Amino acid sequence: MVAPFPAPRRPIEDVSSVQSVQQWYEDELGWATAAGPEGARLRTGLRFDVLEVPADAGFAMLRRCDPRSPVALNGETMQLLVAAGSADELPGLLDWLEWGALPLDLVAVGTGGSIDAPVPPGWTGSQEAAVWVRPPEPGREVEPVLPALTSLSAVSTWSVVGGGGGAPDLVRLVDTAATHCHRARLRRAQHTPTRQPLAFS
Repeated sequence: MVAPFPAPRRPIEDVSSVQSVQQWYEDELGWATAAGPEGARLRTGLRFDVLEVPADAGFAMLRRCDPRSPVALNGETMQLLVAAGSADELPGLLDWLEWGALPLDLVAVGTGGSIDAPVPPGWTGSQEAAVWVRPPEPGREVEPVLPALTSLSAVSTWSVVGGGGGAPDLVRLVDTAATHCHRARLRRAQHTPTRQPLAFS
């Protein structure tokens, strides 16, 4: 007797539909979305911008990040949500913090950009899909908890908490991200084998 073919496990939600993912983000969070060639995307520069760092640097700095701020992982890249407009401030901040002359794997995505939409919390997706490390909370405004640029006086005194609704300070976050990106780059360089010239006799 042939055993019946087992019924496939039904995920909580099927993320194969780009429209269903877009609808979740638009309905639950009020975030603008777009359909990309490989799935749903979240538009940046409207409700938030994104700082992208290598995953190894991102995990090393997570304990220094405000646990209320959403963080996503897309392959080998960690994506930290920051206040809208922050992407424009990044080059100047890196120069002001004296990181500008060093090569850093630190990228900001702002106005006109987008990122892959992570699998919504509680949904299932492919192993290659972006996922939330610290998901946003439906029904809660994201802006008050995003790292933001404080006033110049607060920046000069290295305020940990920003002026807008208790948001963490963007300057502190950028400095922490740059530090961990630099350390991760040095670690990777140390573990890269160097080619030895062949000796012939």
